[in-house]
Amino acid sequence: MKKIFSIYILFVFIPITLVIEHFSPHSSNMIFFSAALSIIPIARLISESTENLSHYTGDAVGGLLNATFGNFPEFIIILMALKAGLQQMVLASIIGAILANLLLALGVSFFLGGLKFHIQEFNPVSSRIYSTMMFIAVISLVVPSSFSKIFGSEDLLRETSMLNIGLCIVLLTTYIFYIFFMVKTHPDFFKSVISNEETQEHTHHWSIKKSVTLLILASLMAALMSEILVGSAEETGKSLGMTTVFIGIVILSIVGGAAESLSAISMARKNKLDLTLGICLGSCIQIALFIAPVSVFMSYIFGNQPLNLTFGRAELGALFLAVLMGIMIVSDGKSNWYKGVQLIAVYIIIAVLFYFIPE
Repeated sequence: MKKIFSIYILFVFIPITLVIEHFSPHSSNMIFFSAALSIIPIARLISESTENLSHYTGDAVGGLLNATFGNFPEFIIILMALKAGLQQMVLASIIGAILANLLLALGVSFFLGGLKFHIQEFNPVSSRIYSTMMFIAVISLVVPSSFSKIFGSEDLLRETSMLNIGLCIVLLTTYIFYIFFMVKTHPDFFKSVISNEETQEHTHHWSIKKSVTLLILASLMAALMSEILVGSAEETGKSLGMTTVFIGIVILSIVGGAAESLSAISMARKNKLDLTLGICLGSCIQIALFIAPVSVFMSYIFGNQPLNLTFGRAELGALFLAVLMGIMIVSDGKSNWYKGVQLIAVYIIIAVLFYFIPE
C-alpha cells in the first residue's frame, strides 16, 4: 500500500505542470519533465483499472482495453504533431511506439517478472497470432515506403497518395476482423495458461462501474498531459541536442506509452504473462493497424498536408529486426529474466543508433 501511495503522490505534478505552462510558457524543459512525471501516476491508475476489469472480462479483452486506453495519449500526441506540421515526428512516433512496446516494455516485464518467478508461462497459441499480426504490420509499413523510394517522383504523387489510402482501408478492415476474432469467435485462443486460482490475490476487486469510470478519467488526464508534453518536446530536445526523429522514436514513445508499459510490468510481477503479452503486443498491433491508418485520414483534417506512411530505411530496418526478435523470444510460450535482458539490449542498441543519426 505504501508503494502505491508514493506513486500517487506524483499526481501533484499535474497542477504544477499547468501552473508552469500558464505562468512560464517558455520554460520548455521544466514543462516537459513535470508533464512526464505526472503521467506516471496516471499510468498506474490505468493499470489498476484495467487489472480490475480483466477480472470480469478475461486477459485477452483486458489486454485489449489496456492497449486501447494506453494508446490514447500517443494518439493525442500524433494529432498535436500533425496540427503543428511535424510529420517526421509523427512517423517517428508510430515506429517508436511499436519499438517501445515490443522491446522495452516487454523486456522490462520479462526481466522483473523473471526475477520473482523462475519460469513464467503464457499461451503459445495467442503469441503466434500476435506474431502473425506483427508481420502484417511490418508489411503494411514497408509497402508504401518501398513504392515511394523505388518509383517516387513528382508524377507519381497521386499514385502514392492513393496507395496510402487504399492500404489504410485494408489495415482498418483487418483490425476490425482481428477484434471480432479475438472477442467473438475465438476467445478461447487467448485464454491464460495460468488459472485465476493460481494468480488470485486476497483483495477486493473494484466494480465494473468504478473501473470503467476511473479508466476513462485517467485516459483523459493522460491525454491532457500528453498534449502539453508534445508541445514542449521539440524545444526540450533541441536544448539537449536531440534530433526530431530521436525525440519521436525514443522520448515521446516512452512517455506516451507509459500507461500500458507500467501495466504490462505490473501484470508480469503478478505472473499474469498472458495479460502482459496482450498489452504489449496488442498495443503494437493497434498502433500499426489502427492508429497509423487513422492518422493518415486525420491528416486530411488537421494536417497542413496529407500524411504518407513513408519511413526511412533505418526506421524500417529497426522495425523489422524488433519484430523478428520479438517473435523469436515469445515463440516457446515461456519467459525468464534473461529474455528480458535480450529485448532491452536490442532496444538500447536501436536507441543509440537513432541518437547518432543526423537530422
